[in-house]
Amino acid sequence: MNTQPVDAVEWMFPRLPRSAGRARLRLLRQALTWEVPIESTEIALILLSELVTNACRHARAPRDRLIGVRLLLPTCSVLRIEVSDASPELPALRRAALDDESGRGLELVAALATSWGAHPRGEGFIGKTVWFEIALPAPAGSASGDINS
Repeated sequence: MNTQPVDAVEWMFPRLPRSAGRARLRLLRQALTWEVPIESTEIALILLSELVTNACRHARAPRDRLIGVRLLLPTCSVLRIEVSDASPELPALRRAALDDESGRGLELVAALATSWGAHPRGEGFIGKTVWFEIALPAPAGSASGDINS
């Protein structure tokens, strides 16, 4: 795994259903470049797809507004993914009924991510950012608690 401090990439996608697949492909390529473990990459792909799909389906913003996806590898122990859209409405975790056909995306994010949240975008920007982090396993050969490593 790379040990460089904060690596980051960012992409913009149209608010179209195909954008989730395109975002997943770019994430997969970047995860390979950063040597993110495959198990962590698989979780990240699922959760990214949920957030991009939510931004396409539920963001109350003009259709021509883009969705931003940002990947950060601030340390070799965490992967952070952010999805931004032009809607100011922050998402809320809710419990879907057993017979609901949708509404479980944020439950999945909460269950699989190490942490997640949402916040309004910074000054000068409209909308919000929804993010999640995934703890990455320690690189091979670095046993936790081993003071001789």
